[in-house]
Formats: sequence, C-alpha cells, structure tokens
Amino acid sequence: MSFALITPQTRHLLRERCDELGLRFGRAPQWVRRVGVIIAAGQLPIDRELTLRQGDRCVIELRPAPALDDLRAQLHLAAASLVGELSVGQAMEVVFVIADGAAIVEELSSSAVQPALSGVTTATARIVACAAGRLIAASVPEGADLRVAIGDAVISGAVLVYLVARGIDASAALAALARQVATVQLAGVVSDQRRIAALCAHPAVADGTATAALIGLPMPPADIAVLTPGIQTTVQDSPGRIGYWAVGVPPSGPMDDLALRLGNRAVGNPDQAAGLEMTLGGVALRFGRAAVIALTGAVLAADLDGRPVAWWKPIQVPSGGVLKLGGLENGGVRSYLSVRGGIAAPLYLGSRSTFTLGGFGGPHGRELRAGDELAISDLSPVAEPADVPKAVIPRYEKIWRIGVLYGPHGAPDFFKPADIREFFAATWSVSPQSNRTGVRLIGPKPRWARTDGGEAGLHPSNIHDNAYALGAVDFTGDMPVVLGPDGPSLGGFVCPVVVAAAERWKLGQLKAGDQVRFVRLDHAAAREQAAAPGRALPTAARPEQDAVLHRLKGNASAPAVCYRRAGDEYLLIEYGPLVLDLGLRMRVYALETALRAGALNGIIDLTAGIRSLQIHYDPAIIAEATLLKLLIDAEAVLPDADHLVVPSRTVHLPLSWDDPATQKAIDIYMRTVRKDAPWCPSNLEFIRRVNGLDSIDDVQRTVFNAEYLVLGLGDVYLGAPVATPVDPRHRLVTTKYNPARTWTPENAVGIGGAYMCVYGMEGPGGYQFVGRTVQMWNSWRATADFAKGTPWLLRQFDRIRFYPVSAEELLRLREEFPRGRLKLRIEDGEFSLAKYRRFLADNDREITAFTKKRDAAFAAERARWQQAGT
Repeated sequence: MSFALITPQTRHLLRERCDELGLRFGRAPQWVRRVGVIIAAGQLPIDRELTLRQGDRCVIELRPAPALDDLRAQLHLAAASLVGELSVGQAMEVVFVIADGAAIVEELSSSAVQPALSGVTTATARIVACAAGRLIAASVPEGADLRVAIGDAVISGAVLVYLVARGIDASAALAALARQVATVQLAGVVSDQRRIAALCAHPAVADGTATAALIGLPMPPADIAVLTPGIQTTVQDSPGRIGYWAVGVPPSGPMDDLALRLGNRAVGNPDQAAGLEMTLGGVALRFGRAAVIALTGAVLAADLDGRPVAWWKPIQVPSGGVLKLGGLENGGVRSYLSVRGGIAAPLYLGSRSTFTLGGFGGPHGRELRAGDELAISDLSPVAEPADVPKAVIPRYEKIWRIGVLYGPHGAPDFFKPADIREFFAATWSVSPQSNRTGVRLIGPKPRWARTDGGEAGLHPSNIHDNAYALGAVDFTGDMPVVLGPDGPSLGGFVCPVVVAAAERWKLGQLKAGDQVRFVRLDHAAAREQAAAPGRALPTAARPEQDAVLHRLKGNASAPAVCYRRAGDEYLLIEYGPLVLDLGLRMRVYALETALRAGALNGIIDLTAGIRSLQIHYDPAIIAEATLLKLLIDAEAVLPDADHLVVPSRTVHLPLSWDDPATQKAIDIYMRTVRKDAPWCPSNLEFIRRVNGLDSIDDVQRTVFNAEYLVLGLGDVYLGAPVATPVDPRHRLVTTKYNPARTWTPENAVGIGGAYMCVYGMEGPGGYQFVGRTVQMWNSWRATADFAKGTPWLLRQFDRIRFYPVSAEELLRLREEFPRGRLKLRIEDGEFSLAKYRRFLADNDREITAFTKKRDAAFAAERARWQQAGT
C-alpha cells in the first residue's frame, strides 16, 4: 500500500474526509475489483481499471474502467474532494476497492497526467519474463515498446514488452490488444504472453466483473514443455547454417543428418524442418496440444503416458500427453524427435540450428533446460505421415565402417606411404573427449614425412592455415579428430582423408569406446552412396585415387598451383611452396574475387587460407571434373598479384598481457591434458626460448610493436583472425599445443607458427597465449564497429595494432564494447604488394639476420624435444 505524500496528519484528515463521504479508508480484501481515479488541475477526472494487478504492476489496464455506470460519477466526485482537501498541487491518483457494493479508499499516490480520449477505450498490457534468460530475438507490433535490448540478460519479473491498443469500448480495445499480443515473438526468455492473451479474451475483463482473483488464471500450456532436458538436447535443422564458413561460422545442424531427415519424412515435413537432437536420452516433454511426432536415431526406452511407443514411425500425441525417453537400448548415441510442422525458433544467419559454443540458434541459443517451452511451427507439410521403410533404417553398431576419400594432405608430401597404409588398416577407438565439434580417435601415431612444419610450427602436422572440410580427419599433432558440424572452419593441421558426405551421419552415432575402420572410396563411389545414404559400403576394391587432382607449374608471373580433393564436396587450391609469402595470399585473393564475380552455379562457400582457397560445392549441380577445368582455365586470366592493391584498415585493439584468463587455461591444460608440455607453465617463456630472445620483455615489445595483417577469418571460430606481422622482424614463430587444449577463453590472443590469432569464442585451441583482448563477434547488437547483419568485427587484410591495458581495464572494455559504448580507433588505408616487396628489399639484411637467429633457436628447441623423446 502506497502513501506517497501522506503524513500522519494528512492520513488522519483523509480518514475524516472518507467518513464524511461515507467511504472506508484502509487495507482492502485481496480478491476484489480496483479502480483508480486521477485528479489533475484543469482536467476532468480520469478513471482506469486496475483489477488485474501483480504487486505494483498492472498486467492489463483499461482506461476508462468498464461498466461503472452511476458509480463512475460518485468515484470522480469523491476522488476530487479527497485530493482537493490535501492541496498538494500536483496530479494524484486515488485507488478505490469496490466490494459488496461499497467503495474503499485503499491508496493515494502521485500520478503522471494521462490524456483521455473521448469515446475511446485504451487497453494496455505488460508482457513479463517468467524466469531468468537472455532475449536473443524479438518481433513486436508497430507502436509496441520493447523494454529489453536484444542480447540482454533478464531476470524473472522483468517487463519485456509494453503494448497499447484502442477501441470504441472495452471489448474492442481488448480484441485489438489480443491481436497485438498474438504477433509478439520473443526468443530466449519464457514469458507470460499466453496468460496475457487469455486475459484479453476473458469476458469478465471486458464487462467489469473481473476481480483480482483472475490474475491467478492458469497459464495456457505451451505447445511443448520441457520437464527433463537430458544431457544435451538442442534444436537443429538441416542443412544448418550455410554460407558463413569464411568468417568462422560452422553449419551446426544435426550430427546425424540422416536420422533427422527420415524423422521429418515420417511426419510429412520438408527435410529442412527443425527438430530436437537428444544425446544419451533422459528427456521428458509435455505436449500442450495434439501433435504428430516421430522418433528416430539411437533407440531409447520410450513411453507416451506410460505406454511404450515405436520408433521410425509417426505417433499421435494427445493434448496433455507426456513423452518420456530413457536410456539407450542398443548402439548409437544421438536420437531425434521430429514434430509435424517443425519446432519454431528464430532464424540466425539463415538457420534455426543451435550452436551452443557460439551461444546462438534454437529458441534460447543454448541446450534445453527444465522449464523451457517450445512452440510448434506452422511449416506446411509436404506429405501425409508414414512409417519409415525398413530398408532405409540404418543400423547402429559398436564397430563402424566409415567411407572416406583420400586427401587433401597425403603421402609423400606430409605423410609417409606407410602412414597412410596403417591409417586404413588400423582399428581406431573413439575417445571419451568427443563431441559435436569433433570425434577424437585413439590409434597409431604417424611417422611423418617431414621433421616439422617450418614457419607453420614445430610439429610435422602443422601447416599454414587453410580451410577445413566438414568431416575432415584433422591431425592436431599426433591425434586425429574427425571434424563435426560444430567444428572449426580454419586451422593449421593436416587432414589425410575426409568422410564422404553420405557417411557423415555415422559421426553423430559414435560414442566412447566404439571402434572405427575407415574404408577408402573413390569419388564415384562416394556419389553412389549419396544416392542411398545408410546402405552398406561396397566391399569390392575400387581404384585408388591420389589426393592431388592436378598440378600447374609456376612461371615468372604466376606461382605453381596444386588442386587437392577434400572429400566429395570440397576442393582445396594451394599456391606455391609451403612458405609464408604474402604474394601467394594475394593470388588467393585474386582467384576468390574472380569466382565471386562469376557467381558460378553450385558454389556454396569460398574460404581463403594463407596460401589456399577452399571451394565448397554441390556435386549435384556442378561435377568435380567440370569445376576443376573451370579453375584451371581461370588461372590464365588472373591479374598479376604484384599489381594488386586491397583495402586495409588499421584496427587498434586493447591487449591485457598474460591475462588471468589465459593463465587459468594453462592451469586447466596442465591438470587435465598434459602437465609436462614444454610450453608449460609459461607460454611466454616458451615463445622467448624458441625465438632466441633474451627476455619475456622482448616478447612483449615485439608483440606491441608489430602490425598484424589479417589473412583469414574464423581461426578459431566466429570472425577470429589469423594474422601475421607485416614486418618479418616481428614474426615470432612457435609450435601449437600437442594435444590441443580443451578450453580456451573467449578472445584470448595467441601465436602459432608465424601467426597471431584472436579466439572468437570459448573452445579448444592450440596457439601459445600472449594475452586477451575485446570481442571479435557481436551476436545480437549492431554498433558503430559491428554493422547490422555482419556480427564480425574484422575484414580480410585489416591490420591489427595492440595497445596495453590492465586486466581490470580490459574487463570494463569487454563490458562496454559489445553494447556500443566503446568505439575502436579504426583508420582506413590500403595494402600494395608492390610497395611491400620494396620494403622487404630495403630491409633485407636486418630481416635475414633476425630470421637466422630465430631459426637457430627453433632448431635447438626441436633438438631438445628429440633428445627428450617428446
């Protein structure tokens, strides 16, 4: 009860005046009707319905209050008399409780003057959060007030949307308000939107007979309520988020795309409809409306309202039905639930798929939790529900044969021929440290064709960063990882094989302890599998194809070109020798520019690396041989790289040197992965040692004096730059972690090979830490540095300059930067290869001396490793 501006003396005066008017003054029963009357000098009294109130917040308000009849004039007169007696000189509101034919004065408080429209009823509503969350998407009708910014965390009870509607009477105003409520779309937060809609439609609200008890009206049930979420249950659609590989956005989507596709067909959905991916079961869902669903993938113990249900066929779920999914009954690890119409979720970069590491996709940007609510979409079905034919239902084993294509990195360039033979002969074991980013395998170590990766790193698995194909078997040091749908797009490790597109579904069903044998397919066999995914692999031997499709010799005006197969949907084009040469990167730029200008049908993605360009293509539209010929022909017309000038901004970034977050990551690595690694406990000391510098202060001066040229984005993830110092005298060379870290803090800055990387998000990693900076990616907000629709900060060929800040100052900057309260210093410019080559010539002597000293220290470190058997 509010008594603003009421002193003991005025309270006594109010009580006396109420007695004179025949009114009671004081606390009233809870479940009654409440009407407020606003009195302001020079205006007629204004009344409003305040019955539907929670605390000090009105859920739905009507102005004027409906169905007061003769009582309206009496309330106005009484309110005016009470306020006039106080002589407060400002607008005041008197709240009356109407019960059993009597009016009780319950509250008197100051009020904003609210305009009254003659002959018009105004209805307002506030939609609030029912639980804490983060608003990740919102759509509200014109004129509505969205009270929370996209991307902001909200607490339970926070007002999300304020709505105003008008009509000729209360019924018309409430009907208009209901239409507005129906168009509100909020993602990431559970709200009381459905309760507001029910109150708008309740006749007692319009006819003035509602009491405060109506506020307890049960919330109409959600389409699907999550009772028990399981270990990792997410919303996924197929084919996922396509077209953003070049900026480090993985496709996500179902890890077993075959199971979700068959589930959608069972309920009559198009293949791209979103469904639920469930890992290891343990899920319980309540359906608030009748639905048609299908369960596919790894079979779990399942019942609907206590009765067992079948898999791989449509199931009729009644309104109120509870579906419970228990533990695994056979092989596999991931199960899928498809619902006719699809699961509703906002599109993010063209897909509804959840990318949990990035915090976007799905209805909440994360895995499901107890209390979450899901809506069933209105996606138009394409067929009637039907059982999945038994002939196409895949078998989930514990011993798997997975078809792969040889390449892009084979023998003798990177591996010894014996390594490749052993790879295909071995039975690999699936590591417990496997997830949607990649499946780690345990098996024989390669003997390698090289002693190290040169400027790319000390380990022979290290190469100059290039794009990865989805399903590539990526040797991160001596351990292979099969890259999954949440895996990185760019990195600096060799990949001897790539899983055929039609075989990738098997990756989603591999669980710890399963065994894997890789079956070598040629391109034709891989495409035959694509026509009937799930069928058994051929047993007859097929002609072995080389990892290299074609080579072009270099000449005075153009470098040599190597065309490598990377699965049956990717080609990798490499320029020149295995060295860091900005002239090669400019040649990559020239080819990429030509291909984008040509808008070739069938090209899905173009992703540039240091000296390479990966092409993701649709073999159903453009054949491999056709694409290869077009690429070879294009070389003859590309411009000379020496003549190229590209836009090149200078971006100044704050850097917290040896930041506490990176120290924490090193500690975790030593405790959980490898405690005796030569780069532990201090990455900075390791960088100093392998570069022959006198002190860590020399490392620090070198990093802050360097100007880093961005050569690729997405290493690792979400706009993260891979960059190298423009001046070779600033090129510190290190090796990457082996094995890789399992956790890296968001926006850690590291060095691997001759490259600097800013990690776009939390996740695995291998670069040696130097510190931490601000965000490279802004998922939800457009600011001066993040343009709308492009949530990544940097561009190809940007130049990064670091300036020092304390760890405490960086935390403040990281809070302000994504909200647009910090504007980075960014200067326009350009990069000319011809001018750069002149710079190299002018400083050749010093560059050569620096490089020799660095290489000697590098060689000494490698010798120490060999002596120690590391």
